Amino acid sequence: MFALLLLAPSIPELLTGSTPITHVVTDPIGFFVVGFPLDILLYGFGALLIREFAVAFQKGWASILLLGAAYGIAEEGFEVHTFFGPPSYTVGALGVYGHLYGVNWLWALALTVFHATYSIALPILLTNLWFPEVKDRRWLDRGTIQVLALVFVIEVVGFDFVAKYGPSLAAALFFAGVVALLIALALKAPRDLLAVSPGPRKVGRNALILLGAVEFAAYTCVLVFSGTRAIPAAGAAAFLVAANAGVLVLILRWVGTEDLERSEFFFACGMMYALFAWDVLIEFVSVPGILAVSAFFGYLLYRLGRTLNARAAGRTVPLGALGPPPTLS
Repeated sequence: MFALLLLAPSIPELLTGSTPITHVVTDPIGFFVVGFPLDILLYGFGALLIREFAVAFQKGWASILLLGAAYGIAEEGFEVHTFFGPPSYTVGALGVYGHLYGVNWLWALALTVFHATYSIALPILLTNLWFPEVKDRRWLDRGTIQVLALVFVIEVVGFDFVAKYGPSLAAALFFAGVVALLIALALKAPRDLLAVSPGPRKVGRNALILLGAVEFAAYTCVLVFSGTRAIPAAGAAAFLVAANAGVLVLILRWVGTEDLERSEFFFACGMMYALFAWDVLIEFVSVPGILAVSAFFGYLLYRLGRTLNARAAGRTVPLGALGPPPTLS
């Protein structure tokens, strides 16, 4: 549980540079007393509540991604209002490129997908790989879940009142309706909607790593498009949707139930490697300590990979290890 609470805010905030790790030194009180604890209440509680929902209702990755999208709207739309801010308010060129009727539509789409994958699904996946013995167990009782949900809602609503550039009534009703629809779909989605087919994996690890990197690479392309206006914003949105849909289709075609843990690990590595590349190429200039964050997460992946290899080797029983076959008397 604590692993998920820490992973959920650390990957989208610390590893992307959104929350500079340098604040540990330049503003330790602000980081350890205010900033990162609030991130845990938001990201950590959000991921934990979605994970508990999936276990309690016996849901699969489709429901997790749908609720992750709802989470993304709650954070970026209703809490910090980046869906509605001008270019000077975090979103840069995406405050104009894809902006219509007071909403940064392309930014909203990109960040909804990002939070569903990186803030929710990836931390849950990594936690499941680290602790497979408890991945199907409920960690919290109903009373605790209610408290966590209340705290989550209070943070979102509290920031909604103080954040700038709030939505119009029409935009607020629209996104509230989208959140309600996503939750309803998550409740209805079958557990096996995005389940892989029985059988072996059809591709090697490098192909899965590449697929894992596609989502963030597509997001990066959208940022480039927003600055160059190389294609219309609607085209960038279609590209983003097509890239992510293509990854889902290929995963379902190429990944089987055999050696599934390591297939999931390779895909997760691809997602993380994309962030490492972002840190090395972009963020290290403004956030020098971010390379140390990348190195730390790289070490965690290395340790997890060794653990999964050992676990897989332990499942393979060598010929003769159980002794000779019984003889008939």
